[in-house]
Amino acid sequence: MGFKELGLNNELVEAVTELGFENPTPIQEKAIPEIIGGQRDMVGLAQTGTGKTAAFGLPMIQLIDFSQRNTQGLVLCPTRELCLQITADMNKFCAKTKNASIVAVYGGASMEVQIRSIKKGAQIIVATPGRLIDLMNRKVARLDQVAYLVLDEADEMLNMGFQEDLDIILEAAPTERRTWLFSATMPDEVSNIAADYMNDPLEIVVGDLNSGASNIEHVNYIVKEKDRYQALKRIIDYYPDIYGLIFCRTRVETQEVAEKLIKDGYNAESLHGDLSQAMRDKVMGRFREGNLQILVATDVAARGIDVKDLTHVIHYKLPDEIESYTHRSGRTARAGKSGLAIVLMNTKESRKLKEVERSTGIRFTQKRVPGGRAVCENQLYAMVEKLVEVDVNEEEIGRFLPPVYSTLEGLSREDIIKRFVSIEFNRFLTYYKDSEDINVSHHEEGRRKNRDDADYKGKKNKGFERPAGRFDSRGESTPEDMRRFFAGIGHMDNLNKGAIVRLICDRAGIRSNKIGTIEILREFSFFEIHASVADRVRNALKDITFEGRKIVIDYAAPRSAQQPSFERKKPEKKKMKDRPKSKSQKRAKSSHHAQ
Repeated sequence: MGFKELGLNNELVEAVTELGFENPTPIQEKAIPEIIGGQRDMVGLAQTGTGKTAAFGLPMIQLIDFSQRNTQGLVLCPTRELCLQITADMNKFCAKTKNASIVAVYGGASMEVQIRSIKKGAQIIVATPGRLIDLMNRKVARLDQVAYLVLDEADEMLNMGFQEDLDIILEAAPTERRTWLFSATMPDEVSNIAADYMNDPLEIVVGDLNSGASNIEHVNYIVKEKDRYQALKRIIDYYPDIYGLIFCRTRVETQEVAEKLIKDGYNAESLHGDLSQAMRDKVMGRFREGNLQILVATDVAARGIDVKDLTHVIHYKLPDEIESYTHRSGRTARAGKSGLAIVLMNTKESRKLKEVERSTGIRFTQKRVPGGRAVCENQLYAMVEKLVEVDVNEEEIGRFLPPVYSTLEGLSREDIIKRFVSIEFNRFLTYYKDSEDINVSHHEEGRRKNRDDADYKGKKNKGFERPAGRFDSRGESTPEDMRRFFAGIGHMDNLNKGAIVRLICDRAGIRSNKIGTIEILREFSFFEIHASVADRVRNALKDITFEGRKIVIDYAAPRSAQQPSFERKKPEKKKMKDRPKSKSQKRAKSSHHAQ
């Protein structure tokens, strides 16, 4: 089946054909006809990298009336990188569509430029929630005529703490709109959004939720913690043509790994939230153009990275949440190509790897970190292959060769080859000459596993629960597992709960389900963090600034049972069924009763 058979108009079919799209992906094949020809809201669940942007972007463009200047379509996404990527893709889809204006709205860029672009007329706005609310408050972004609304990467928006912002935006949009939600996973929070803000949505599922793409090979290496960075270098050297992403859990770790690689001579850069927007754009530009071989990134910063031909995704450390593993690994093996996902781990992380396997259905192949000889062989063969394939410009280089021939005439063919190869190759020979085996032996691994199992069984017999923490019957952390924090910032600083959640998740590299009660007062605030990650949060939030002012964040005394909570009660959400019906909905209902 081609794109024409999905119901797309000639302009869109021509545009996607020129982009090189031949056949629709499964999510596009199922979603596009439903969106164009149907009247229902829709939930689309598919793995990362399966073409979800075209699945909602193409039919939205077809449904928009571009002769009007008002905003009719809205796409919400979690990060500025994804916002820019979606906008770029949709502009390409509109190559043959007249009068189309699609505006990207995101933080970290000039608000004045975005205001001018919207005022000129933007039929479609692609936005991150925080900046969109700023523009709504300024009466610039008007949602009263939005007919089509997309929540892209909905699971990640909630993980980043955008729940309150989404509530505000969805309440402001017309009730008679059509809403399409796309996500790689379907946690309870996403289900709640579907229940609260969507009208009897059709659910489309492509593949197994949380599972990885079948064309990605998953490999793990076990080393001692002190050898983790050394193992990373060996793996990079073992794949001379690597073009990949390295994922770290925190900004600090990301910066440290990138700086080490750069110092050691690798063509690498970092991407994280502390970089200015101009620097992020510069780094991403180099990476997309292939001028940068390795990008070291946090999960949040890498959201929206859609780079063709990535060969490797390396998990420098496993993420805290299993869903993040599939999101990370999905950066490679795009458009049906194959890719390699590599996990570096120490002996203590075996249980976490098994949890990933159990939840996703992925099976890892454990391999040994390459030795020095294997690395040198790969480098040598790659270099010789480039030598054979290089194009020779006979006209330009010919006049320079006579003195070269004269200089080399005393050397044999074998001597010339050895000397030429050694120019590039000597540094690898020197570096790996006395390299040691850094793999954890089977004896060490087995001893660690037995000790962990015995420790777990002993605690269980004594009445202790799993090491990750205690949970109640609903799977939620009980109060004794939470650590309370003080933050010297409050309502006077225009602080909201979403900002606190994003700050904690981004800085400490944890997910929002590790965050408990948040209390925002006039001049200061309190928040709770699960004890298993409390120390990491405390260390990550040292010496931070907010709008140029240093903020004190540290442990606080736990609230006693008698101490009142200052948490403001959230207004009850208006369920879709409680809202006033649109004229079309009323007609549909009366027609149904008549039947």
